[in-house]
Amino acid sequence: MRIGEIAGLVGITSRAVRHYHHLGLLPEPRRLANGYRDYTLRDAVLLARIRRLTELGLGLDEVRDVLADDAGRELVDVLEELDADLARQQEEIGARRERLGVLLEQARAGRLPAEGPVSPGLAELFGDMARASAELPGPEPAMAARDREMLALLDTVMPEEEGARLLGAMRRMTEEPGAMERAYEVYALLDALADAAADDVRVEEAARALAALLPDEVVPDDLGDLENGSFPGAFFADFSAAQAEAVRRALRIAGERAR
Repeated sequence: MRIGEIAGLVGITSRAVRHYHHLGLLPEPRRLANGYRDYTLRDAVLLARIRRLTELGLGLDEVRDVLADDAGRELVDVLEELDADLARQQEEIGARRERLGVLLEQARAGRLPAEGPVSPGLAELFGDMARASAELPGPEPAMAARDREMLALLDTVMPEEEGARLLGAMRRMTEEPGAMERAYEVYALLDALADAAADDVRVEEAARALAALLPDEVVPDDLGDLENGSFPGAFFADFSAAQAEAVRRALRIAGERAR
């Protein structure tokens, strides 16, 4: 058989056959006087086995190990490892589909936040906040949207245990009577500092109002972290000078309270 014939018989491409030759998976057959390869039925049997192994998900290096062990012991080990890996993938896919199902349900009901997709817990918190804020007069403060963006960022980058702790603190805070009204008052104070300098007299009022609102769980253990590192620098750069100063003071006030 010529290379195109054996490739067609096994159901792969001629290019794949040449690649298997190059990797040493398929021995070179004898060549005819005109230089063409002359494949036998045994070559087709081996090629079919290579195809079956790759379709199971084995890499070509693993296929080489299997083919090198005539007794089949290597095949058992490789297949057991592959089965365990597929089980892990199946579990991960199941978890991802479960999360996707929640997001789809929220999207169809018009409840998917603009900052989404986020974790189901944070999406639920955003939904509760949105329903509470809808009852308040006036447009949403700019700082409220920025607050949600920051929560969405932390939801993505924080370790799961820390994220759960933060989410629990935020939920307890928002469940308190009048929580959203107080939050909107603080947002308004911060919005008013959008174009102000760091020494603006209104900074102290905004800082104390924000500190009273912050749960202890969001206060850094080391307040020196407020000035060091790339993340604090990027965080405060997103505010005006007065807003950044108000947030720094609020965290220091809350930190002293927590000690």
